[in-house]
Amino acid sequence: MMLLLISRASAFTRPNTTSQLITRHHSSKLFASTVTTISFDPSIDVREKATSTLVIGRHSTLKSLIEQQDSYVSLFGFRPHPDILSSMHESISGNQATTSHVIVPTVGPAIPRPPHRLTLCSLQNKVTRHNHPLSLHSMTDLVKSSVKGKGPVRIMVCVEDEYPLGPIAGAIGRAFPLFNKKTKSKKTESDAGEDGDNDDEEERMIHVTFLDSKGRVVKNQLEIDAAREAAEGVRLACRLVDTHPEELTTTAFAQECHDLFDNDDTVTIEEIKGEELKEKGYGGIYNVGKGATHPPRLLILTYDPPKDVLTEEGEEQSAITLVGKGIVYDTGGLAIKSRVGMCGMKHDMGGAAGVLGGFTAAVRLRTPRKIRLMLCLAENAIGPKSVRNDDIITQYSGKTVEINNSDAEGRLVLSDAVAHATKHFDDSDLVVDMATLTGAQLVSTGKMHAAILSNKEELEHTAVKAGLASGDLCYPLLYAPELLKKEFNSKVADMKNSVKDRSNAQCSCAGHFIESHIDSNYTERDGGWLHVDMAGPGTKAERGTGYGVGLVLSLVEAPGFSSRS
Repeated sequence: MMLLLISRASAFTRPNTTSQLITRHHSSKLFASTVTTISFDPSIDVREKATSTLVIGRHSTLKSLIEQQDSYVSLFGFRPHPDILSSMHESISGNQATTSHVIVPTVGPAIPRPPHRLTLCSLQNKVTRHNHPLSLHSMTDLVKSSVKGKGPVRIMVCVEDEYPLGPIAGAIGRAFPLFNKKTKSKKTESDAGEDGDNDDEEERMIHVTFLDSKGRVVKNQLEIDAAREAAEGVRLACRLVDTHPEELTTTAFAQECHDLFDNDDTVTIEEIKGEELKEKGYGGIYNVGKGATHPPRLLILTYDPPKDVLTEEGEEQSAITLVGKGIVYDTGGLAIKSRVGMCGMKHDMGGAAGVLGGFTAAVRLRTPRKIRLMLCLAENAIGPKSVRNDDIITQYSGKTVEINNSDAEGRLVLSDAVAHATKHFDDSDLVVDMATLTGAQLVSTGKMHAAILSNKEELEHTAVKAGLASGDLCYPLLYAPELLKKEFNSKVADMKNSVKDRSNAQCSCAGHFIESHIDSNYTERDGGWLHVDMAGPGTKAERGTGYGVGLVLSLVEAPGFSSRS
């Protein structure tokens, strides 16, 4: 049985700080700064103070709940008439995500309260094989559109026993974005956008409790911790993607990383920036970012797990390296984008945001394996120093690249990082790069599924399974480098950076460009490489989705995220 109960409350007992998540976006008094608190403490009971309840689940699950009339008071704090719930349930379908709501009197043993807003949200009873079994995208949409007005919100989630809490928590956290620069003003429910986005509210408390299939509160701390960190990682990634480029410069992005980990002894940060990139041979990152006001940067974050979280045998699992494309703004460079095409390019650092959110959550959960994070930060700006079409640059791999499209910059920065990782990290047997790389990805795998490319078939299968488990869906692309590498042929360099024929598996070609810079010794020792192009699923309705956080947590096998205890 899968059931999600969301109750709005007027006041809360302060939760235990170990199970509380507070994320703030600070802005001037002119703006409606969003202060949102999400708590996953299972001991808090605010049922009696709730003023509205949202019940969301599969249609069949909702029917089972309605039939359990003896549990009404324990669930709602009052006894709604069974006929009301039955009528609401009959009015919605199990074949699609639909809602029904009504104002009901609070009759029962509870302290008298004002009339209660009760909403039933029905998820599909069945989904196809390439969707998360609980249809987490629909869950996010229903939560966002059905929670109305300001103030605290209580969420009670009853999950089927085989499904982990972390992905569900991420879906809930995604419904409440943080970044906001709207000026303060009064707003009614009818003013909410078509996606139900009430994101200019000044303050909100979200309380989440998970119930097992028998209706008992889940108190397993490992699972609750994973839920909390997954939600925080998703909301961190969303905030970064939503932040405009005047504020989120390469300098500011780097500072975010230092703020996250400067007080964590398990994480070290190395930073290579500006002219130092040129001197050390990172021609991709340097040339893409050299025309901007803020210098390009390569950040290398290394998490070494503390000894007390290692396996009983005292052996660490093999290290994983995560690489993120962090183009904080993409004008297209001298191959400038159109007015319409350029709007929204603040989202071009979505890959870096996703792997940073996943890395942060994995560190907080004390994952028992070494994890490295490489962030390629640059602004593809227009200026006197901007790289030109026809320029030839030398990448960290030593290969030369003729620029025939300065708007195909993501592959240049990622290639430097992938070359570095495969050349210097002998303890790593998996390199994962994530990027909003190509518009062709949307044509290949759509807006919900990232496109993946890998040098190993079994790694493709692992990634697809991780996507289905986490809700960060993905699907494999054509893998045929020997057939596609001719698209990059150059008369004067080792390769060009953009394809000759855009109708010839363009999304696969972009991934193969990155692959061509993998160090040969890494290939010889059978190292794995996974490319994730998430241009489509990285945003929805002009908001970041936090895509990548859950996929990373699944791939690194973060404790409590991918399994139930």
